[in-house]
Amino acid sequence: MFITPNFTLEEMTFSLAAAHNAIPNDPSPEAMANLRLLCGVLEEVRALIDSPIQITSGFRNETVNQLVGGVPNSAHCLGLAADMCVKTMTPRQLAECIRDSSIVFDQLILEFDSWVHLAISCDNPRRQVMTVRKGTGHLPGLQ
Repeated sequence: MFITPNFTLEEMTFSLAAAHNAIPNDPSPEAMANLRLLCGVLEEVRALIDSPIQITSGFRNETVNQLVGGVPNSAHCLGLAADMCVKTMTPRQLAECIRDSSIVFDQLILEFDSWVHLAISCDNPRRQVMTVRKGTGHLPGLQ
């Protein structure tokens, strides 16, 4: 089922950890509504970079989130965050492109120089930009 023209419910809820452990990862109606908003923003990102986006992690229910080591208050559990990569640019280039655009987001995190975490907010988006590197924790910006 397509949520938006380029993003499906299957890709936004797929979890290898959930599949391997036979854990259903179905969003609640509230999380589904948030996924629609999130996919709308992802469509903006796709248009900005003019390239398909690979979602590596979207919605996670609490059980799946714990299984993958996500933080307890993860926006993924609300359907408000996705981790992504694109084939046409590095994760750093993708993060910088989103950061420098007019796309409204709550959090943009370059994680381990391997993927980009994009979270949205239904209230007051902070446009918080961070970098996470192994052993150094959260750092401001994209240093």
